[in-house]
Amino acid sequence: MSIHINTAEDIAQMRVACRLASEVLDYITPFVKVGVTTGELDRLCHAYMRDVQGTVPAPLNYAPPGYPPFPGAICTSVNDVICHGIPGDRVLKGGDVVNLDITVITKEGYYGDTSRMFVVGEASILAKRLAQITYECMWKGIQQVRNGARLGDIGHAIQTHAEGAGYTVVREYCGHGIGKVFHSDPQVLHYGRPNTGMEIKSGMIFTVEPMINAGKRDIRTMPDHWTVKTRDRSLSAQWEHTVLVTDTGYEVLTLSAGSPVPPAFITDTVAA
Repeated sequence: MSIHINTAEDIAQMRVACRLASEVLDYITPFVKVGVTTGELDRLCHAYMRDVQGTVPAPLNYAPPGYPPFPGAICTSVNDVICHGIPGDRVLKGGDVVNLDITVITKEGYYGDTSRMFVVGEASILAKRLAQITYECMWKGIQQVRNGARLGDIGHAIQTHAEGAGYTVVREYCGHGIGKVFHSDPQVLHYGRPNTGMEIKSGMIFTVEPMINAGKRDIRTMPDHWTVKTRDRSLSAQWEHTVLVTDTGYEVLTLSAGSPVPPAFITDTVAA
């Protein structure tokens, strides 16, 4: 397993790429409302990346081995869709919850990756709670990031918080290293045991992106080979940040003016 330790130049470039990814979410937020289609959200995001930022959407035509090219600029995962939802003619209605997953590529070739949950209209108490607990799970994991810690510490913190709330953690997908490559080592599992797994080292950059289900953790993949849903049709939620390991803790790179405020238990600044 080859882990990239980022140079000062890499880190500077990743700060830019990740902020730009988050700014796409800031831009699209007012458009996520009753009556809009996921395809229209995709069109708006793509235009903003291309025409305003000068970035390229990483998901568009992304085709890892065994997959057809992904047809959207963003992923739009609604209700029981865990991840990789393909934008299209689905109309958002009141009570829906949707995850928008954004990855941009800058002119310099760096990837910024982040996602947020959105509540459409007036959602149920269950949906709001799931989205909030998942947000807390992400931050519980991020809180473990520091030089000398272990990847298992991140997964354990997420799993403990999710299961303590009565939810389950999807195990088939995980966080990942990122930089000039979309997906690289390390794999950051969202479950695990403390003090196990690879040692975390200063200069690493990776995502923390737990997928949490209201029901069982089992998944089913749709015939399009991309869309992944909960097997029991329960709601699912996901949040994602990209994190830099510093000498004294962590720095969340995917923050922008419109980013949601961290939970109350994050008492210090998010950039240690």
